[in-house]
Amino acid sequence: MQPSALRFLGHSTVRIELAGRLVLTDPVLTRRVSALRRVVPPPRPEDYADADVVLISHLHGDHLHLPSLKLLRPDARVVVPRGAGEWVRRRGVARVDELAVGEELRDGALRITAVPAAHSGHRWGPRSAHGPDAPALGHVLEGDGSRVYVSGDTDLFDGMADIAAAGRLDAALLPVWGWGPSLGPGHLTPERAAVAVGRLRPSLVVPVHWGTLAVAGLARAPGRAGARMRRLLTEPPQEFAAAVAAGSSGSRVIVARPGESAEAAIRAGRELGSRPGDAA
Repeated sequence: MQPSALRFLGHSTVRIELAGRLVLTDPVLTRRVSALRRVVPPPRPEDYADADVVLISHLHGDHLHLPSLKLLRPDARVVVPRGAGEWVRRRGVARVDELAVGEELRDGALRITAVPAAHSGHRWGPRSAHGPDAPALGHVLEGDGSRVYVSGDTDLFDGMADIAAAGRLDAALLPVWGWGPSLGPGHLTPERAAVAVGRLRPSLVVPVHWGTLAVAGLARAPGRAGARMRRLLTEPPQEFAAAVAAGSSGSRVIVARPGESAEAAIRAGRELGSRPGDAA
């Protein structure tokens, strides 16, 4: 798979061009998500308006973001975890498909298979008794001889080895942080994401779920809290790349900044073993 086919739009949103289809992952396209604010510019409409397929990994509001879905074509195919379809349809999304772990669907020459994720699937969090609850998923995309793993939010799980055993991965999108000063359960730190790379051994990996959202005002706050948040908006992908380099996976890490293609990140020198440079 060519790096030009991957563009990181921020948080967990990636534009993937594969098998004649444009796929968006967990689209968050606006300047705000509830109490969170975007600290980088929102994506350009030309980066998402023509999406054919939209993958929703789980129901949390920074992944299943209804205002962002309404910015897409009304005929875009939105793929949600099994059990969430009716709830999404009632909120105005016209074309919804459901997948459970092990199930697959095809869109033209593109094949999408749902795989496990170690993360809460409840809309309002694991302690809530309200709202839908459908298992969180990852996805494997296949087409044109390429295979791409989109993990969604997850912690390490044993089935990662099974994903690798099913066929060589040309690319993987792995989260390396989040939007706050700490991580709850069901997330990967930079170091644990590097362990995931060792299990998956993709040819290239793009770190996601970083550098995009923060609690309103926190990134500009004075003192230790603001300084820590500013650091966490920039350093996790570099820590991840260093941890991968210390391992033996042989995977290339490409640190694309929000809004940037993997190809542009390579030109800027932000690839495993290189010195981070300025955005192209």
